[in-house]
Amino acid sequence: MDCIFCQIISKNREGHFVYEDANHVAFLDKYPIDKGHVLVVPKNHHEKITDMSEDSVGKLFSIIPRIAKAIMNSTGAVAFSLAQNNGREAKQIIPHVHVHIIPRYAEIGAVWTKRTIPSSQELDELSTLIKKHI
Repeated sequence: MDCIFCQIISKNREGHFVYEDANHVAFLDKYPIDKGHVLVVPKNHHEKITDMSEDSVGKLFSIIPRIAKAIMNSTGAVAFSLAQNNGREAKQIIPHVHVHIIPRYAEIGAVWTKRTIPSSQELDELSTLIKKHI
């Protein structure tokens, strides 16, 4: 199992989960653009969204509003961005379908290029807080 996300989904690698159902997980990005940056991931491995059925894509996107609302309620974010990249040339770093929910803050604005490296404890505390709002 070479896919990092498959390892996280199977709990063979650390993941700070905020949501899980039969077909999807959502966990905090280990290198977030902003506090509360979450990845929503189908449990079945697909490299690109075009490899998925239309029904599966619809189900993936249908859970995003609830997770985004929980992130905003937990962090004080006033807005959020969604991103979904397909292929290396599109800057897809992990070749497993995932949707980024990036919270946005009034005092910071929408910066795409910065990344932080929070501690595992910080990620644990934040994931616990977001889970309470889902």
